[in-house]
Amino acid sequence: MGGLIMAGQLLLSLTLLVVIHELGHFLAARMFGIKVTKFFIFFDVGFKIWSKKIGDTEFGFGWLPLGGYVKIAGMIDESMDTEQMKQEPKEWEFRSKPAWQRLIVMLAGVFMNVIAGILILSISHMVYTKEYLPVKNVEQGIYAYPYARYLGFETGDKIIAIDGKPTQRYEDVFSSKLFFAKSITVDRYGQTKEIAIPDTLYSYLKNGGLFISLDNFNFSIDSCVDNMPISDLNLKKGSKILSINRERIKSFGQLKEILHYNKNRELSFVFDNNGKIDSLDIFIDSTAKLGIYASLPKFTGAKYNFGTALLYGWKDAFETVNANIKGYGLIFAGKEKVRESLQGPIGIAKVYGAVWDWAKFWRLTGIISMILAFINVLPIPALDGGHALFLVIEVITGRKLSDKFMGIVQVIGMLILLALMVFVIGNDIINLF
Repeated sequence: MGGLIMAGQLLLSLTLLVVIHELGHFLAARMFGIKVTKFFIFFDVGFKIWSKKIGDTEFGFGWLPLGGYVKIAGMIDESMDTEQMKQEPKEWEFRSKPAWQRLIVMLAGVFMNVIAGILILSISHMVYTKEYLPVKNVEQGIYAYPYARYLGFETGDKIIAIDGKPTQRYEDVFSSKLFFAKSITVDRYGQTKEIAIPDTLYSYLKNGGLFISLDNFNFSIDSCVDNMPISDLNLKKGSKILSINRERIKSFGQLKEILHYNKNRELSFVFDNNGKIDSLDIFIDSTAKLGIYASLPKFTGAKYNFGTALLYGWKDAFETVNANIKGYGLIFAGKEKVRESLQGPIGIAKVYGAVWDWAKFWRLTGIISMILAFINVLPIPALDGGHALFLVIEVITGRKLSDKFMGIVQVIGMLILLALMVFVIGNDIINLF
């Protein structure tokens, strides 16, 4: 059942985004008087599930859920309809229109995905997230773990800028911006400090390394997990951990650090059980879990309104694109492995999870919309960006590229995309085992 829910969420998300993308091409083509003969959700290779002709366009559903397409008259596309291209151009065909109009038609799908991504993320903030945590409202600052302290951070620092750009939300601090940061500016007791970040931080964080957190707060024990060693003490609500191996415990971050770096070891704990001092040696297993629920501080959030939701929806959308560009940069630079960095449909479906969560669904859909826009604008033959590149060349040179050349590069592009698809799906399958 969980697998079906994952697949269902991904299928619904991609269907919505495909419709939005192809609608962009369709509307732009019709705006310039270009005929669109087919508008299909999913591919109808061999046969189609349903179709209906309205005006000059056949609308329908295919059976292969790997995208969708619009067939624009007089354009060399994935259908490779060479017979039509042998005829004299008609005034209602794509090839008879000026280059600037054809360029708009080609980029309209990307434009629609960008608009959809921004709007989905903005509305998601207002409907689901509802509020964010301003940096200024976390007065105690961050907890710096050993690697962060090695780089120059101190517990109590407040993150006020990443790569010179001010941070208002702690959501921004713990986002992809941190993974790819070159420098982080902190407020340390009223003084500004800039800390250089090495390009190895991405790999360190991706592999689960502790860096910084909002765990710089005093805490007490709210409750204990049954069947864990600590439950033998019958600790009351409000009890505290005084020390571990004679080290005084001052914050929740300190507790997490000690547990994380002492996996598969026995540690000596001293507790204040509401006035009664108890001691217990506890073996910390590979999960680094002690078995307690801690009392958490109540940070004061700020509610999203229309303006802030739209602002942060815009920023989050383009941060997705920025993170993808930097991620591909690391791959091409040889600093990241392709197999570990690229995910196909199976990998993406797993991100949605086995429980249908509308808040997560819409946020991921907004992110995927921006990723689809980014991928489609890449200058690869058969993608929108490839067609756009050749149109820009035509505008600059004043010479139209031949149909024969466009046909060849279309085939090359399709082969590239097919090979990439086989690779990412195969990689997904391998990662299942």
